[in-house]
Amino acid sequence: MNLAPSLLSADFANLRADAQSVESLADRFHWDVMDGHFVPNLTFGPPIVNALRPHLAKPFDIHLMIDRPAVYIPRFRVNSDDTLIFHIEASDPPKTSIEAIRDVGCRVGITARPGTSWDAIEPYLDRVSYVLVMSVEPGFGGQSFLPDALDRIRDLRCRIGEREIEIAVDGGIGPQNSRDIVEAGADTLVAGSAIFGAPDRLAAMREIREAAAASD
Repeated sequence: MNLAPSLLSADFANLRADAQSVESLADRFHWDVMDGHFVPNLTFGPPIVNALRPHLAKPFDIHLMIDRPAVYIPRFRVNSDDTLIFHIEASDPPKTSIEAIRDVGCRVGITARPGTSWDAIEPYLDRVSYVLVMSVEPGFGGQSFLPDALDRIRDLRCRIGEREIEIAVDGGIGPQNSRDIVEAGADTLVAGSAIFGAPDRLAAMREIREAAAASD
């Protein structure tokens, strides 16, 4: 299991320090890029993500909650093991976004809102390395995990079959549900408030990992 702290829950005034405070136990960092159109919130853009890229060694997963991902993808400075993730519901054709991500030289990720059937992304599974399961409605941090997400993870795992595609899950994740999520088929857990809202962030990360690995 990989653990990806979500920087949406970090202190924006101390973003670099907050990220570095958890990097020792992080496998990846998750960025929620919002444009105020696709979702009703505004967060990071390429200048902020790019500014942190030289200061953090772990890979970035950049979740583009934006209406025109293909326009902004070329503006991100990424490494080959980073991931740019676009929404199937965005205005740009999926093939256009996929090609734009390939052109910048990193992994291709795709995602969908909780109410969107996986039928919409299935035609593109042969062209991506990563699928993000939203276990909350995109746009805001601190939401509760949607129980239906477990069935969506299992369904997605069956559709992926033998393909080497990472399944990540984002939203409302903590020690109380990490084991169920991993057992359903997730490879990566994205956690924000459960980490950055804890008095001891590293202890919170260990608790999520230990809960995910617990046996009966």
